[in-house]
Amino acid sequence: MMRIPSLSPPRAGIFFACDNAATVVATMARVAPGIHAIILAAGQAQRFGRVKLLEEFDGEPLIRHALDIAQSVFHDNSWLVTGHSAKDIEDAARSLAGHVLFNPEYAQGIGSSIACGATACSSRADGIVIMLADQPLINRSHLGNLVRRWSGAADAIIATEFAGVLGPPVLFGRDHFAELCALRGDTGAKQILETHMDAVDSVRFDPAAVDIDTPEDLARLVSPD
Repeated sequence: MMRIPSLSPPRAGIFFACDNAATVVATMARVAPGIHAIILAAGQAQRFGRVKLLEEFDGEPLIRHALDIAQSVFHDNSWLVTGHSAKDIEDAARSLAGHVLFNPEYAQGIGSSIACGATACSSRADGIVIMLADQPLINRSHLGNLVRRWSGAADAIIATEFAGVLGPPVLFGRDHFAELCALRGDTGAKQILETHMDAVDSVRFDPAAVDIDTPEDLARLVSPD
């Protein structure tokens, strides 16, 4: 997961008080219709030992959960990037993703998948949100709060703050698209945040700390007791 230390508290902003899909969608249409979301689902999940995004959470596969949340906010501006076990992932996500991309270089790491998605949507986007498909507690309200925090400035970055760090989901303004498209390897977008810390604002969302890397992670989430 892309994380850097949280260096300062977020500035005051407007937040949604509840997970209300209609409110978030209406706000998206009013504030930033040009925002696209890239949902990363290309990893090999070596620590999990099998295709983790096909595992169920809250009655549906993790991948469908992530796409349902993304598409409820970003609609057809949602881009699913697949790689390892692409057919299985795409079958599970059928009818949900606005666009599906296959990253043939997925084994090189998350950077190549971000670049794949950013290259595909950058010409039509004003902002790009990078999402991980294995953060099951991300919800509509938080995505809406990221959008509301964004001023629309091309050089702005709005990250999620949790557990004392900054990480995904992250919204990048247009000035950073070229850097997203140029990413390679397994460093993700962390280096972009570190380079442009003066442009970074954040929205705190503690549940973003939960990501699924191992079967034990999922078991703790499904059966916390």
